[in-house]
Amino acid sequence: MRHRKVSVRLGRQTGHRQALLRNLATSLFVHGRITTTETKAKELCRFASKLITLAKKGDLTSRRRVLEDIQNKEVTKKLFEIIASQYQNRQPADSGGQGGYIRMVKKGLPRKGDGAPVAIVELV
Repeated sequence: MRHRKVSVRLGRQTGHRQALLRNLATSLFVHGRITTTETKAKELCRFASKLITLAKKGDLTSRRRVLEDIQNKEVTKKLFEIIASQYQNRQPADSGGQGGYIRMVKKGLPRKGDGAPVAIVELV
């Protein structure tokens, strides 16, 4: 039974799953829009919303906590200076991780190679 389990495993071990989410979040912050599977997109929305909420605080502790996940200093600087300033008037992420910072749009057609459902994730 999966009672009180928070995250989806994505068919990967813990370290691989964390690295995957960190890389997806970094790509999202660099490009502003990425395409991935629906399940990964849902987890990415939760993960990236928490990072944006931390960046909105703007203090040193928040910067260090974000640097643990986003290990690229230029991307972290962009997150704190540009992206977080755009979302100052939005509500912070609640317990579900939805802060209204990220939009997930499901594409109608599945991926050609394996038929996986695909979604577009973008910053609002």
